[in-house]
Amino acid sequence: MEIVSIGLDAFKKVRQLYSEITEDLQKKKIKQWDLFYPNRFVIKEDIKEGNLFGIYEANQLAGAVALDTNSSKEYDKIQWGDFQGSPLIVHRLAVHPKFQGKGYGKTLLSYAEEFASKNRHTSIRLDVFSGNPSAVKLYEKAGYVKRGEIYFPFRKEPYKCFEKEIVS
Repeated sequence: MEIVSIGLDAFKKVRQLYSEITEDLQKKKIKQWDLFYPNRFVIKEDIKEGNLFGIYEANQLAGAVALDTNSSKEYDKIQWGDFQGSPLIVHRLAVHPKFQGKGYGKTLLSYAEEFASKNRHTSIRLDVFSGNPSAVKLYEKAGYVKRGEIYFPFRKEPYKCFEKEIVS
């Protein structure tokens, strides 16, 4: 199982991936994503900046994650543990419903940690929708520490902020 950088040639596959994941979340009454997020502008920016990575199975995009150093302004309200280092931010880590339960989420998260270590980041930060218990559990089991909660516009439930120190 190889994780690869996603180029513009896979833009439609990424949009379809996120669309099908959003549809599945809605069916499960998890109001994490909708028609407005993640949108084509966010996806295209991730790809253009070289920040989007994916995992394929049988030539189908099974999951993706965006990695960069851009944090939301809401992150300023959090008491992070690594306040002098260089954190890597995880965005939109998601696995297609057809491939869930196969360890792809864990594999993408491990990739993010390796990426952080190789690129001399001192920690990883992320936020996860509190109404998505399986996603919250993924980060807790991987040793991420909850640092607080934030609210995003148009979202009624909070997002839990997690952090993990990277040891190089």
